[in-house]
Amino acid sequence: MVQAARAEALRTVFVGKRKEAVARLKVERGSGKVVVNGTPIELWGNWVAREKALVPIRIVGEAAGSYNFYLNVQGGGILGQADAIAIAISRALAALNPELRKSFEAYDYHLISGDPRRTEPKKPNRRSARRFKQKSYR
Repeated sequence: MVQAARAEALRTVFVGKRKEAVARLKVERGSGKVVVNGTPIELWGNWVAREKALVPIRIVGEAAGSYNFYLNVQGGGILGQADAIAIAISRALAALNPELRKSFEAYDYHLISGDPRRTEPKKPNRRSARRFKQKSYR
């Protein structure tokens, strides 16, 4: 039964969302490669975003080395995309090995559940969502 669940999890597409970024992940057995939009993640120019995206793999360690992760990421900025990648990878690893879920939740609960925060919409007659026009009296 467990083998069937793991084989089924390998065929599933996992999704991670953060702000406007959406990451779709396909997992297969392999040597531990992480490929984002056709390029290896090691070639990402922004090292902060790279490290943020690889947090679930660093938490798990050797257990993630037997899978290849192929991601398609669209929308948002580079850090939102990195967070979406981290969420998708952690959900996939938690589906493959349910004991890893507790370690992800202990590190950061949003790696499994996602981050619900969104930008507040701009209000009419204001410059931004919260800023009012200044008054010189009172």
